[in-house]
Amino acid sequence: MKKLTILSGAGISAESGIQTFRDSNGLWENHSVTEVASPQGWRNNRELVLEFYNQRRRQLHEVEPNDAHKLLAELEKYYEVQIITQNIDDLHEKAGSSKVLHLHGELFKSCSCNNKNLIYEQKEDIKIGDKAADGAQLRPFIVWFGEDVPLMKEAARHAKEADIFLVIGTSLQVYPAAGLLQDIKDTCLLIVINPDDSMGYGKRAVVMKETATTGMKILFDKLVNMA
Repeated sequence: MKKLTILSGAGISAESGIQTFRDSNGLWENHSVTEVASPQGWRNNRELVLEFYNQRRRQLHEVEPNDAHKLLAELEKYYEVQIITQNIDDLHEKAGSSKVLHLHGELFKSCSCNNKNLIYEQKEDIKIGDKAADGAQLRPFIVWFGEDVPLMKEAARHAKEADIFLVIGTSLQVYPAAGLLQDIKDTCLLIVINPDDSMGYGKRAVVMKETATTGMKILFDKLVNMA
């Protein structure tokens, strides 16, 4: 069975109604990204950071996977599928995908702010005073700007093993995830589904300037025939 590795980004979740990480002005309710998604922001104002992620967690309860998520899950019948996602939602899992690597963390999890290995399921708000077993304040289980991405080595391995590498819903502007294209082997077929073609994916890429759902509906049968 061929290996299909998928790198997904905000574009696929946006079609389910998930708000993109930032507005077009780069702010969240007049706060910069560093204020709500960085270790410095956490040190300066924990209540603000918690409310930012609490709002996103509440929203996640209200959305469902779209056709792109569901078609990717369906491909497990034909391929060894590994999803690498930059998204912190659980829509891939809800759609039925069984192997999902979350590079930037998971919204429905929390951890100790002193020990990221103390991880908990977190479906409701995190409040000041909510503590982990070590007595430290709980924080979102998210990789913030300026923090290491611990799963990159595993993601790179999946990229190297891929017979087909599918990029969907991301313009590859966030590193180190964008560097995964450098890990795929010469014989790997690279397919990109993204309406914004401002990024250079290289001459070898098959680029589909479509939204995630439209692109997957076009591509699905072709991928099945290639399996």
